[in-house]
Order: sequence, then structure tokens, then C-alpha cells
Amino acid sequence: MRYLLLLLASTVNDYTMALLIAKFRESSYKKLFLSLSILGNLGMLMYFKYVNFFIDSFNTLMNSFGIGTSLPILNVVLPIGISFYTFQSLAYVISVYRGNLKATSDFIGFSAFICFFPQLVAGPIERPGHLLTQFFIKREFSYDKAVLASKQIVWGFFKKLVIADTCAENVNYIFNNYETLNGSLLALGAVYFAFQIYGDFSGYSDIALGTARLLGFDLTVNFKTPYFSTTVGEFWSRWHITLSNWFKDYVYIPLGGGKVSTLKRYRNILVVFLLSGFWHGANWTFIIWGGLNAFYMIGEQVIWKKVVALKERNPFFLVLNIVITFCLITFAWIFFRSANLSEALDYIRHIFSKTIFSSPGNPNLKLTALFLILILLITDYLNRKEYFQFVWRGYPKWVQVLFIYASFAGMIYFSKSQASFIYFQF
Repeated sequence: MRYLLLLLASTVNDYTMALLIAKFRESSYKKLFLSLSILGNLGMLMYFKYVNFFIDSFNTLMNSFGIGTSLPILNVVLPIGISFYTFQSLAYVISVYRGNLKATSDFIGFSAFICFFPQLVAGPIERPGHLLTQFFIKREFSYDKAVLASKQIVWGFFKKLVIADTCAENVNYIFNNYETLNGSLLALGAVYFAFQIYGDFSGYSDIALGTARLLGFDLTVNFKTPYFSTTVGEFWSRWHITLSNWFKDYVYIPLGGGKVSTLKRYRNILVVFLLSGFWHGANWTFIIWGGLNAFYMIGEQVIWKKVVALKERNPFFLVLNIVITFCLITFAWIFFRSANLSEALDYIRHIFSKTIFSSPGNPNLKLTALFLILILLITDYLNRKEYFQFVWRGYPKWVQVLFIYASFAGMIYFSKSQASFIYFQF
């Protein structure tokens, strides 16, 4: 109940600040109300998500200087979805401040925009110009859209319950026992996690988009076949798209974007990815993960432009760039998955040992995960040129029906004990 009140407080605060921004003409007042909105949202986010991180980091720093400090860790529970709805609410106030959107006086409509249940807890992070306006238009039931939405929901559940959760069993075994396993198996564990988090998060996004479509709403596409990207920059235009666009519009561009000196452009990239890592969690592993992606992006701009350009002229380089990009992203995922920085570094050290050339075979692993990953890659490949609505659309009806029944059979066969979506923790 208290976290419901927290959501209500955030909603009332931003609803009020936006109206005040619209009411006053003086820029000083507008900036004041915008600042109050930002402080309210980020202050709430900092307390519930990062206060213990700062306390622990402060204690560690003081102890490293020989000053015995032990500030107590607070008993704070992270409200589900807080990272998503605070960013969505902030986007509304900033849009009103910039004059891109009129402040709404309809509190119910605005509350529905913030609390829209299909995407409340794990996105997509919707823009007010796209979603808020849909609450004020008439919607009519469409049978064709409902069928398409239902298929998308089924595919989303299949990606989560069958692909992601099957990969998760192998990931958990490998990461929990990495000290006793050979390097090739640890490398395979990182690959399994790459597909676990993709199936898990994109699966949730498909469920959210399909559910919203059943209700007559269109949500923003959050994934577009990211593992077929030929550069890290392209990957981030295809992975968690709404978060990438949020940081681009509200952090990268205000810092100057790419219309500044080379060094400042690199600084802007670094700031965006460090903040993105910090947004994901109060752990140094996420910050290192963000920093690695920034390093990749800057590296592409510094030394890789000519190599990347070859992909347009040579299919070999196209495939090579996809493989290199996947390897770079997967390496960074190790930090994302590890419990702490020490474990991540130890895991990597074990990968690059002499056992990396050993056979990765292990009786404790489920080989069906590789078959399921292949299914996911095939569907992504078939859908690489335009966003997936349902991969078998356009195929004979009996093929579509067969695929739907096969998906349900797979969900029943592979069903396991309840496992929450990974991004619920953010």
C-alpha cells in the first residue's frame, strides 16, 4: 500500500508541476517547477534504489583510509517499476517545459498514462506525445488487431517461459560453479545469458505490446532484432530502444550531442552509458558494464569506421561485424550478470585460462537450450527488415495455427517454478 502511495505522490507532483509550468510565462518560474519535478523524481529514485549503495561505498572508502566507519545499511525495499515510471513521468514534465506538449488538466488521464499496467513495471518507457494522447481518443475493437495481439502475447510468453527460463538453468549452473568449470564452458555461459536476458526482456515487451493492443493502445517497439547488429551503436538503436532514446533526448543532446568537439562528444557518450549502467542498478558491475559499452562506442568512432564500412560491400565483413559485435556485447553481459565486481573479474580470468580450448560438454547442462536459441535466431532473421508483429504473418493459416499450438505445448512442457522477469528488479 505504501508503494502505491509513492506512485500516487509521484503522479500528483508531476501533474501539478506541469500545470504550473504551463501557467507561468516567466522562465525563472518554469525552471523552478521543472527543478522541483526533477528533484522529486530523482530524489525518490536515489533513496529507494541507491541509498545503500552510497552508504556501502562510503564505508568502504573510509575503511580504505583507515577510518573505521560503519554507517548502518537501511532496510529499504525497491518498489517495482520505479525506474520506469519516474523516467516516463519526467519525460512528460520536460516535454511541457520545452513547449513540445500541452499540460493536461485531466488528472485521471494523466494517472492512466503513468500507471498503464501492461508497461508499468518494466517498460517500454513511453513518451507522453505517443501514449498520453491515446487516452483521449475513441478506440474501437478490431478483430484483426486482437488476433495479432494475441499471437504476440503468446510469442512473448514463449520467449520468456521456454527460451529464457531454459537458458537460465544453464546460466545459473555455470555462474554458480564457475570456479570448477573450464574456460570454454564459462564462455558458453555468457552466451546463454545473452539469450536469457534477450528472451526475458523482449518477451516481456512483446507481452506488454500485445496486451496494450488488445485494449486499443499502441506502445513503442522496444526491441528490433538486436543480435543481428553490425556495430555496438546499431545494437543500442535496437536494444531497449525507449531507454536509449530517453537518454539521447534528455541527456546526450542537452550536453551537446554530436555537435561539439570530438573530445566532448566522447565525454557525452561516456556520461550517457555510465548513467545507463547506474540506472540499471546500485552495483559497480552495472557501472563497469555501462563504461564498457561507452568504450566500444568510442572505439568504433575512433578506429573502426573503415572496417565497419566494408560490410556494405562484402557479405563476409557483414557476418564478421555481427559476430564481433555479439562477442563484445556478450563480454559486457558478464558484468551485468555477476553479483559483484570481484566475481565478474574472477569469471573472466577463468575464461581466459588454458582450459578455454577444452570441450564445453557437461552432463548438467540442457542442450535443448541451444535448439531454442536457434529458433529465436531464425525468427529474428526472418523479421530483421521490419519490426516483428508476428513472424509467421503471411504464411498459410495452418502454419500459423501449428506454430501457436506448438508454442503452447512448449510452454507446458518447459514450465518451471515461477521465475520473475529480470527487469522487475530495476
